Amino acid sequence: MSWHLGRMAGFDLETTGVDTETDRIITACVVLVGGKHPTQSTTWLANPGVEIPDGAAEVHGITTEQARAEGQPAGQVVEQVIAALAQATYAGIPIVIMNASFDLTLLDREAERHRVHPLTGEGRSDLRVVDPRILDRQVDRYRSGKRTLTHLCQHYGVRLDAAHSADADALAAYRVARRQANQYPQLAAMTLDELHTAQVGWAAEQAASLQEHFRKTRPDAAVEGAWPLIPRQKEATP
Repeated sequence: MSWHLGRMAGFDLETTGVDTETDRIITACVVLVGGKHPTQSTTWLANPGVEIPDGAAEVHGITTEQARAEGQPAGQVVEQVIAALAQATYAGIPIVIMNASFDLTLLDREAERHRVHPLTGEGRSDLRVVDPRILDRQVDRYRSGKRTLTHLCQHYGVRLDAAHSADADALAAYRVARRQANQYPQLAAMTLDELHTAQVGWAAEQAASLQEHFRKTRPDAAVEGAWPLIPRQKEATP
């Protein structure tokens, strides 16, 4: 049976911003779906311990006041999210993450910040990730337009309710990945190991191509190509 017909775990974070080294988790969702079993969704709201910028609050709808009043301590949320993802990984379930290098890297930095054993730590090398953004750029390289989750949902005919809420985005990412495998047999024919390894290479190639494009007007432009986890920077904020 192809990987896209079995059980998968959708994962998404909403955060204080877009800097993986310094920003914090606000909400998270892990949704187990597919494989002819009932959908199981778990969501978390964290108190990040910092102010939530107005711009971020406008995106996901969570204010500093709400996070402080209703959110769990951030360290507890990080520990529980990693435990849920690790459990899926140990069961051989792939994790579907739109723009995986952002979510997994930010989760990794939060684990370091709160002294939680990271998802990608020793003994967890069997993590297998499916990233609809990487897949779309590979199978349809020359399509114009944006490739956000909203745009991919429109392109693949996937319903997206309440965009920028972690639970809706996690489920939508799963649905997009399944549609991609249905539409492109070369993806469905791969094993999870083959697909994961291929995405590592595809991500690097896509980043190099984008960097070359940017350097036509900005000679110093740099595009990160590491996937699914960006290595720690020496200047990372503790």
